[in-house]
Amino acid sequence: MKKSSGSYPRVRVGSGGRRVVAQAGSVLLVETVRKSGLDTAISAALAPWRKPRAVHDPGKVLLDVALAVALGGDCLADVGMLRAEPAVFGPVASDPTVSRLVDALAASGPKALAAIRGARSEVRQRVWELAGASSPAAGGQVIVDIDGVLVLAHSEKQDATPAWKKTFGHHPLVAFVDHGPAGSGEPVAALLRPGNAGSNTAADHIETAQLALAQLPKHLRRGRQTLIRTDSGGGTHAFLDWLSRRGRWLSYSVGMTITDAIHQAVLKIPKKAWTPAYDAGGTERPGAWVAEITDMPDLSTWPTGMRLIVRKERPHPGAQLRFTDLDGNRLTCFATNTKGGQLADLELRHRRRARCEDRIRGARATGLRNLPLHDTAQNRIWLEIVSLALDLLAWMPMLALTGEARRWEVKKLRLRLFSAAAQLVNTGRRCWLRLPARWPWTAVISHAIVRLHTLPNPG
Repeated sequence: MKKSSGSYPRVRVGSGGRRVVAQAGSVLLVETVRKSGLDTAISAALAPWRKPRAVHDPGKVLLDVALAVALGGDCLADVGMLRAEPAVFGPVASDPTVSRLVDALAASGPKALAAIRGARSEVRQRVWELAGASSPAAGGQVIVDIDGVLVLAHSEKQDATPAWKKTFGHHPLVAFVDHGPAGSGEPVAALLRPGNAGSNTAADHIETAQLALAQLPKHLRRGRQTLIRTDSGGGTHAFLDWLSRRGRWLSYSVGMTITDAIHQAVLKIPKKAWTPAYDAGGTERPGAWVAEITDMPDLSTWPTGMRLIVRKERPHPGAQLRFTDLDGNRLTCFATNTKGGQLADLELRHRRRARCEDRIRGARATGLRNLPLHDTAQNRIWLEIVSLALDLLAWMPMLALTGEARRWEVKKLRLRLFSAAAQLVNTGRRCWLRLPARWPWTAVISHAIVRLHTLPNPG
């Protein structure tokens, strides 16, 4: 009797397998494209870039790259994983064709960017209507988070410069619509900037906000129901003036730098004016307090109706205090034009801006870890491809997943859903993907497919 050696069974490997589909779970993304109408919208938007007698549609080519990025690709050549599965993804263009399209779109500059963004905006409105109660606008308010992200460059690329963190690369500004605690978030703006671009450049924040608002349904592009949140990088006169301009009337919750005037105002706050802050669950947080100082510093040059709210908190063990901190407590401050409401609720709403960091982490894992092309114009197209991929990764859970799966981040979606293999079966003039019964998340995939199939077709 032979005894097996090692902890795992010995499996012999050979090539030549047929009727087996790798990454079969990605059919969820393909079905999301079909039900949302993204394929027809992108195809129509990029029709001017289709050459006579061209075999491949430019919209389909761009969407194929976005699907590859959504599945974990980080360069144009990774579209090859789709090319290997024509039964799921259809005909996929060759690498030279993909490169030529990106070059052509880059050469068109703002015209191509406007076409892609316009298609995304059109489809976003349909997706939110399909989502119903799961839509980020279902509660009557939409929250847009703006933040910067450092993208390292490991070669001499156009506009790659030393950054403020002593790194080298680019410093784009991105904006995400917050889906709240029950979901994730979706990208609505990506502004490519050199690595030495400032964190508090008002003109860049204004341009990013404009791009973000253009992605929202028309009735949400102005008015108090749309809240713009930023860290202290957005706490500038020019940006707050722009947000508060007559006719725009946007709500905002913007971090502010602790200046000497604010610090002196905090020193004058009576002890009884501090109220307990809330933790993430909405209950009182021990060792944290909030207070309002709107009437203390001179705010005559700032927008009318702006309120200043400060928070003091005992720092966690090992944290270093700053000169602007008070009596061993860490101080933070933000400005808002929201009238009324408990201070602790407003401060908790602002602090939930930290969810944007989760969205940035997902973006890094979806093509934003580095910019693979050399020219800035090409990398602007790459950012739109990344945004398309992130759109699909946000729309699919919003339309198809429920419960805990609705909150899964990108890496977990790839590991549990998209990486599932399946057997391709043709029967009754139909093509079926047979998922393995032993895969732990086959039921999640099947349930999601059923939910997508029940949605009405576009048009």
